[in-house]
Amino acid sequence: MFHETLSQNDWAGMTYSEIRETARADGSVVVVPVGSVEQHGHHLPVATDTILVDAVVHGGVEHLDDLPVLVTPPVWTGFSPHHLPFGGTLSLDFAHLQAVLEDVAHTAIENGFDAVCFVNGHGGNASLIDAVVSTTGVEADAEVVGTTYFQLATDEIGALRESEIGGMAHGGEFETSLMLALCPELVGDDREAHLWDEQYDWGGQDLLEGGPLSVYRGFDEYSESGAIGAPELASAEQGERFYEVLTEELAALLTAVHEHNR
Repeated sequence: MFHETLSQNDWAGMTYSEIRETARADGSVVVVPVGSVEQHGHHLPVATDTILVDAVVHGGVEHLDDLPVLVTPPVWTGFSPHHLPFGGTLSLDFAHLQAVLEDVAHTAIENGFDAVCFVNGHGGNASLIDAVVSTTGVEADAEVVGTTYFQLATDEIGALRESEIGGMAHGGEFETSLMLALCPELVGDDREAHLWDEQYDWGGQDLLEGGPLSVYRGFDEYSESGAIGAPELASAEQGERFYEVLTEELAALLTAVHEHNR
């Protein structure tokens, strides 16, 4: 867990009786941040995805007006086989991680929560989160939803970006700006990166501009440094703007989930 202090909405800092009391409230929601530990080029730490999703989730919950919403510690290991060639990456098997997330959801629901919301911070987890929403939701007596945080408010983020399409890929303008705003001491100066060069016109171009075609390639086929995009255009000021838009949008989503399940 990456928060230095636990807030009143942190599952980990509460007693079991406090958690059960929160769960009994109408429209109670437990939020599960899911990240990864994988290379992010020479300038960002391997825990970038976990740090950012945890921060965005906590920022979103802070916008809520005393709703029964709790945040679990982040699931820090993602599905990242495409990053293994660079080293520094820890990855779980797809089915293993799926089972872990299903167990987290089922046991959270057993505490009495009305809804579980997975918030994902790693592109390689996206299809897995979709699968968990379906496999858990079909069995659970509660609502199960999932989102990838950087797919929230894409129009607003797109209007703020400095880079062209392709500049907000892995370790690019988007993630580097957020890290400069939230954890500047962890951002290095060597921002070597390459723009995303997808061979198929239907493939995705960056975090905000996905395509209809899924393609598997190791990241060493795209970039010598492991970073893709335009991190040289990143700034802390830009990261603060991104963060505010993302946390407000996540707060709106969590409020809607709460209201729907009252």
